[in-house]
Amino acid sequence: MSRVVVAGTGLIPFGKHPEQSIAPMSVAAASAALRDAGVGVRDIDAVYFGNAAAGLLTGQEMVRGQAALRKLGLSGQPVFNIENACASSSSAFFLAWSAVLAGQFDCVLVVGAEKFLHPDKSVTSLALSSAVDQDELAETRQRLGSHASSIFMDLYAERVRAYASRTGATPEDFANVAVKTRAAGVANPNAFIRSPAAREEVLSSRMISEPLTMLMCAPNADGAAAVVLCSEEFARRRGNGEVYVRSCVVTSGIADRESEGIVERAAIKAYEQAGIGPQDVDVVELHDATTPAELWLYEMLGLCGPDQGPDFFRKGSTALGGRVPVNPSGGMLCRGHPVGASGLAQVCELADQIRGRSGERQKQGARVGLAENSGGRVGRESAAAVVTILSS
Repeated sequence: MSRVVVAGTGLIPFGKHPEQSIAPMSVAAASAALRDAGVGVRDIDAVYFGNAAAGLLTGQEMVRGQAALRKLGLSGQPVFNIENACASSSSAFFLAWSAVLAGQFDCVLVVGAEKFLHPDKSVTSLALSSAVDQDELAETRQRLGSHASSIFMDLYAERVRAYASRTGATPEDFANVAVKTRAAGVANPNAFIRSPAAREEVLSSRMISEPLTMLMCAPNADGAAAVVLCSEEFARRRGNGEVYVRSCVVTSGIADRESEGIVERAAIKAYEQAGIGPQDVDVVELHDATTPAELWLYEMLGLCGPDQGPDFFRKGSTALGGRVPVNPSGGMLCRGHPVGASGLAQVCELADQIRGRSGERQKQGARVGLAENSGGRVGRESAAAVVTILSS
């Protein structure tokens, strides 16, 4: 079977971009990916556009990709608009990869973009709360005593407390994850936050929802990322074939489950599809909306055994220079979290790692990279999870 190649990547620095709409950010990221791939707009057979909340935040409810990329110079190629909460652009990546793998297209463009920061913070909060099953929202708020502005952090905090009780993980561990991630983010020129933080600084920052402090939580951001995918035959003709998609799996949450298993289900299928195991992974980008999530995601991805996340971290296994660096980009904690762009930004980082162009944050000899991106909420599970494996 022909393989699919990550031919080019592009992104703009995530952060506050009050002067820009989604359109210039999207065009800038897409143009960078096209240049990196050495292809032109006319080479693109189709576009997959991931965005979560433009309808609520900008009023662009429909034809989001067509509007965002109107100045790119497309000439009638099909544009597919994908929304899947925080997993929007990674879901778009999955659909684009599937189409190229099936032989439907030779070369496609995937873009993830979000204008997420709004002058009225309540509008951003409303957008975030829309990623929860609305039929369950009132019941969930009543159970947790949450308001619209805190529903996701309160859900995270509830899970963090249960995890800490079960594993012995401490607030100091959660703060140390932030210290590790901030140290990596310093070396990423595209990160929103590029300053180190000491453990006491993390612990003493403003409490969001016990035990989560502000510096344990990923900041909302604006931004865009893009990837060019092409068939192996197309890449061979263009002399481009350094990074391949080994697998990509999307799973949806099961509303009546009592515990979260969605990421494990996606990871198991992704490893099987790629023909490798967790021990073969060299570098990981995962969904660190909060720092404690990194610890339990180690376990869900099979990097360590059940309830061993804290010990795995304490050994330095996931730091820069460790056995399997996790979030060398600085993760969402430093890169920022423009919801519809975050998953694709992970893919960009892994492709850079495999191509050996990540500078001070480079994992030497990286050949296999894994990205995990999830989003939304149904019952006790995330609404969607995507696990992608790239390799040289």
